[in-house]
Amino acid sequence: MNNIKTPHDIQAILFDLDGTLIDTAPDFIRIIKIMCQKHSHPCPTDEAIRQQVSAGARAMVRLMFGDELAQAANTDERLLAYRQEFLDLYEKDICVDSRLFDGLDELLQTLENKGIAWGIVTNKPRYLAQNLLDKLNLTKRCAVLVCPDDVVNTKPDPEPMFLACRQLDIDPKNAIYIGDHIRDIQAGQSAGMMTVVAGFGYIVPDENPQDWGADVLVETPHKLSQWILSCLKS
Repeated sequence: MNNIKTPHDIQAILFDLDGTLIDTAPDFIRIIKIMCQKHSHPCPTDEAIRQQVSAGARAMVRLMFGDELAQAANTDERLLAYRQEFLDLYEKDICVDSRLFDGLDELLQTLENKGIAWGIVTNKPRYLAQNLLDKLNLTKRCAVLVCPDDVVNTKPDPEPMFLACRQLDIDPKNAIYIGDHIRDIQAGQSAGMMTVVAGFGYIVPDENPQDWGADVLVETPHKLSQWILSCLKS
């Protein structure tokens, strides 16, 4: 974990969703195995799937079907059909194995007890994000949820970050944003927030999160909780 002075006057902790707050990969792995079996395709490894979760549904479909769709345009009819099938299966059983990362429920409870708002800024469509939060009984606890449906420009643009702060009635400089993708860090920085890389998230092997320019990088959910709690005491 980077050695850096902790921020002061923290009024909100904002999280990316998949791979940062919630470990959703197990459900994606399960659904991809179902699709691969149905379409008689070899299944990628669990680790390969985990690494693509933050890249979105198209990336996972391309991973599933390999050479067949590797060069296909985003508008390719086969890609779109497989993507819709994937999303339909995911929506139907969105939270069989997905869970908060170990220790983060305790962190959220501590934030709530201290009167520190926590929320989510994600590139996951609202109908899926809201469904997932409902299944995990997090909807009433989450102070703000910003999804692509709510903005014109998604991350890495700072627009979603500014919207979250307006809804919370805080200055972005008093918020911390945590994510597992470079676009998360870019969006948070552009909004003037302190940024944290969730090094335990869904990061592909050829990316080096130390190069993303975040203020802090944490390797485990436990270290993330430790760092946030140290900030609240400073």
